[in-house]
Amino acid sequence: MSLLGLSADALLDRLAASDPTPGGGSAAAWAGATGAALVCMVAGMDKTRTGAPDERARLAALLASATAAGDRLRALVDEDTAAYDAVMAAYKLPKATDEEKAARSAAIQQATLGAAEPPVQVGRLAVRLVAIADAMVDPANPNVLSDVGVAAATARAALSGSITNITVNAAFLTDDDASRGLLDTVEELERAMQQADDVAARIVERLKK
Repeated sequence: MSLLGLSADALLDRLAASDPTPGGGSAAAWAGATGAALVCMVAGMDKTRTGAPDERARLAALLASATAAGDRLRALVDEDTAAYDAVMAAYKLPKATDEEKAARSAAIQQATLGAAEPPVQVGRLAVRLVAIADAMVDPANPNVLSDVGVAAATARAALSGSITNITVNAAFLTDDDASRGLLDTVEELERAMQQADDVAARIVERLKK
């Protein structure tokens, strides 16, 4: 069963259990999906800031983008768990002979590189959600701007979580080029962190007007 097919209580219990999966990567994807859901709620409301047609058009476009991002993030909740399960399976391979040791090491490296892919996707989708939340501050219904701020905050949590997971995976890779590529991605994602922090400030300024 998909993790998102569980009740909220059951999913939290799974995260709290001593099993390594689901873990932080799935939680980061879930945080991003939560942010996307909040953005969709605000963008789908009939009322905008002034009721102008251009505001409704802008929010409709943002809704479409947020819906696509949210759908992908929901899928990544399970994909991250599956990717880390593959890493654990690789570590359990036999290592009695030199051949087995070599095969096991290769499998671990391949699985570790694969485990970095879901966090990379989570991070990039979180960047998109932060940009969407930022773009919603002006046209959105002022009564729900706090929800936009929370959406940006949960997207930021997903972004931060993905940065952590990518960095850890990069540290376990023996392929320097692959590791460097992941760390380059981290640098890209880190540049979006400030934008997420700025959304709350923009909301406060908007409410003063």
